[in-house]
Amino acid sequence: MKIITFAIIGMACAIMLLSVACSPKQKRDPNLIGEWKSTADGSKLNITNKGFMMTNDSPEPEDYFVKGDTIYTSFEGNLPYTKYAIKHLDAHQLKLFTPDSTLVEFTK
Repeated sequence: MKIITFAIIGMACAIMLLSVACSPKQKRDPNLIGEWKSTADGSKLNITNKGFMMTNDSPEPEDYFVKGDTIYTSFEGNLPYTKYAIKHLDAHQLKLFTPDSTLVEFTK
């Protein structure tokens, strides 16, 4: 009886792990991807499917993911994540709160 119980619990755990691992990834907003230019100082922000790069910070792209209205970035998977909050996003305009809580406006 104990063997059956452990087998059922093991199968349930395996099914839960597989369902999480095989779940579809979040789709990114197509308006977010592209090359953006700051209206204040002319710095550029380049967002692709796999990379997030601000030209004034570093020349290397960072990995990122979007959760809700926040962009989380990290360089080569290192923690902690850098957070950018999206205030406004449409096809031609992007307003971001940077990690130091300043609002930066970008246009395409």
